[in-house]
Amino acid sequence: MIERTGAGPLRRLVLLRHAKSDWPEGVEDHDRPLAPRGLRDAPAAGRALAEAGGLPDLAVCSTAVRARRTWELAAAEWGTPPPARYDRRLYAAGVPDLLEVVREVPPGVETLLLVGHNPGLEDLALRLAGDGMDDTLERLREKFPTSALAVLAWRGTGWPALAPGTALLTAFTVPRGRKGDQRK
Repeated sequence: MIERTGAGPLRRLVLLRHAKSDWPEGVEDHDRPLAPRGLRDAPAAGRALAEAGGLPDLAVCSTAVRARRTWELAAAEWGTPPPARYDRRLYAAGVPDLLEVVREVPPGVETLLLVGHNPGLEDLALRLAGDGMDDTLERLREKFPTSALAVLAWRGTGWPALAPGTALLTAFTVPRGRKGDQRK
């Protein structure tokens, strides 16, 4: 059951799966760069967040090259990006590790952005969402592709209180850039 009238401010957790990555021969997984499509889609994700009024107070990003580059390109679409922390725990993280990172966020942060990987981000969204608006939950269950953005909202006094089934999936989108939007 989603607590729609809980104590505390409305908080939002935004999950951004890194943009499409490349698979260069001889490059370790952690060091894989973005593919040309990823270089187009990451800025589109930043624009989508800005247009939806979903800019975070804090971003926590995986240390993987493809996640860091996704964050840099998305944040470049905003006038003043929020502070960012890079946390190796987000690389190849499952739900317990992701929740640990989220629960360490200072209470003054009302909108948190995690930039990471699948299947962890998809699993986290599905675990936290007790419900979804419109068909968002059904679409999320179908696929959480690269550059996908999921926005979960809940009321709480602090991030440690975020628990399975307590959030509402308010948005799920997959921003795509256009040819010619590619940035290096």
